[in-house]
Amino acid sequence: MQRYFVNKKAMDNRFLIDKEDHHHILKVMRMQIGDQVICVDPEGKQAVCRLVEITDLNVVADIVQWKDDISELPILITIASGLPKGDKLEWIIQKGTELGAHQFLPFSAARSVVKWDEKKAAKKIDRWQKIAKEAAEQSHRTVLPKVLSTIGFKEMLTKSKDYHYKLAAFEEESRNGETSVLSSTLKRIKKGESLLLVFGPEGGLTNDEVIQLKNNDFEVCGLGPRILRTETAPLYALAAISYHFELMR
Repeated sequence: MQRYFVNKKAMDNRFLIDKEDHHHILKVMRMQIGDQVICVDPEGKQAVCRLVEITDLNVVADIVQWKDDISELPILITIASGLPKGDKLEWIIQKGTELGAHQFLPFSAARSVVKWDEKKAAKKIDRWQKIAKEAAEQSHRTVLPKVLSTIGFKEMLTKSKDYHYKLAAFEEESRNGETSVLSSTLKRIKKGESLLLVFGPEGGLTNDEVIQLKNNDFEVCGLGPRILRTETAPLYALAAISYHFELMR
């Protein structure tokens, strides 16, 4: 059943679906009165709804039944990615959303080849947010992950103070056989707490960046014995976290 994130809570036991989702229902799915969809409100509450009215501006959907399914990770994970080349960040956002990430924070790292263009920032963020929305709908999320605007490395360090736990993946730790930091952190973290995971771009984090991260209360971790690409490492970490909190329990 098609899922839509609506902008407002239900009123009079019905939702209004507008803008791009209105177009999707009308032109892409070619739905009609009586068809059913799932609506997710801004608080993450979801309901099976029946389409009862379709106009040029919006779709009216009456609530048939509220759903209690739980599809969110019990902890709030932010993926901080050093700006990679090409469409790799889009891949991270799409697959990271499917794997349960709560938020994405791109940052300009020392080895980032791509330079952030403020003039194109709004369009970039809109595109990234749309990718996250489509992935959240496809994977039956009840929370729409937020893609934050790209910031500098030092600003990312400042922002890190808002998190309960902070980890940075560093390939030298993998080469040295480090295997315990991620596991021990997951054992300590409690439901509802936040975790910031930092990943470097192609070429990884520099030694100076790692020193600064450690000076800002980050723990540095390895991700197994293999060296992972910048677009693979966040997905590895999210899969490990999902196993720890959702499958192992």
